[in-house]
Amino acid sequence: MTVLWSRADLEAATSGRFPSSGDVVIAGTGVSIDTRTLQPGDVFIALKGENSNGHAHVATALAADAAAVVAHEPCGDDPRILMVGDTLAAMQGMARFARARFTGRMLAVTGSVGKTSVKDMLKAALNACGPTHGAVASYNNHWGVPLTLARLPATAAYCVCEIGMNHAGEIAPLAAMVRPDVAVVTTVAASHLGLMGSIDAIAHEKAELLLALPAGGTAVIPAGITGHDHFERNAGQKGATLWRVGTTPDCAARAHDVAQDAHGSTFSLTLPDWQGVARVNAPGRHMADNAMLALAAADAAGADMNLAVAGLATFRPGAGRGAIAKVMHDNVALLDESYNASPASVRAALDLLGLVATGRRIAVLGDMLELGAFARHEHASLLPAVRANADAVFCCGPNMKILFDSLPPALRGAWTPDSTTLAPLVRAALRAGDTVMVKGSLGSRMRHVVAALREDDARVGPA
Repeated sequence: MTVLWSRADLEAATSGRFPSSGDVVIAGTGVSIDTRTLQPGDVFIALKGENSNGHAHVATALAADAAAVVAHEPCGDDPRILMVGDTLAAMQGMARFARARFTGRMLAVTGSVGKTSVKDMLKAALNACGPTHGAVASYNNHWGVPLTLARLPATAAYCVCEIGMNHAGEIAPLAAMVRPDVAVVTTVAASHLGLMGSIDAIAHEKAELLLALPAGGTAVIPAGITGHDHFERNAGQKGATLWRVGTTPDCAARAHDVAQDAHGSTFSLTLPDWQGVARVNAPGRHMADNAMLALAAADAAGADMNLAVAGLATFRPGAGRGAIAKVMHDNVALLDESYNASPASVRAALDLLGLVATGRRIAVLGDMLELGAFARHEHASLLPAVRANADAVFCCGPNMKILFDSLPPALRGAWTPDSTTLAPLVRAALRAGDTVMVKGSLGSRMRHVVAALREDDARVGPA
């Protein structure tokens, strides 16, 4: 395995010191912050948070053959323990060190919705072109971004980072750490609206990513993105090129002949350096739009686009992000959108339900969180999309009751205060041939509904 971290590099990156001079060889092949998933050879970073303290698990990490432990609290005299002033700051130092030695192409993705899907599409596309490193799951916050970079092999050809936020001022420091060559903004929408105050404030924050681009870098955005002026201004300020992705002739990346089916979309795409037909094996127009952004970003990164298009075809939606499974003895199709929710993503999921269902269309919706004073309006605004795409609706949470009470009686399945009490009601109401879509913010715990539907003999696969 490739050695990511030597003794000298760890000390240089963190300004820390091992207790002995050089008698123990340090050869870290990975980086971990969780001993439950730590692999032999990992460098374990003992992060300290509000609800947990990694220093309590240092002995476990050492017993599991960690190559080194990064700590700032006394935890023994093992020669593999690197003492630093603060472990989060040390991980950030490792991130900057790894970024500085990386000579490949760096891409960063942000957006109100779709950023994890676009990031994963980019990883699939670029991995077909060369060794590609990227964020796992949704590692997009103040520890996820530096952890992704700390794990970056110097020999990778591409790296794809995901950058998230829910408060103003969060994107700029992460973007400065990543220093992308290509920046992708998927959408500006009402995610975290209660914390940000306005859509324009969200656009301003997302556009901060472009200020981390170098002169000659590329920003990739949807042609109709809200707050376009913010992106145009910041790209111009940095001397970066702004690529708009859309369907009109003035777009740098222009899509046409989009054909959707129950398993994905095929479309023609004209890029600055490539023209051809691409396929994404994830249903829904929103996934097709995500794929167009990913391919435009791959082109901007200088990838072999024939290989990238072939790589994109290997992408599949992740758990809770649109994966389709047969459940309840293969009698019901489950569209699992349970990972998170915002007004835009719920509408996209409802459209997807309408596209893929062949029998009854059942929508199961949990609260969309972090909308603040806008919550009532945003939940009520889902009514047209629900009426157009669902035959029965089950809801949980105080905000979704606003939507549920506005439904025609014929559409009302049930409402309960939480997902745990809703789950058995949904299961009991389903019958052979139904398609059920489950969606809600992570804090709504819609995974309980998914688990109830999968508790028989679920198998993941096309519906």
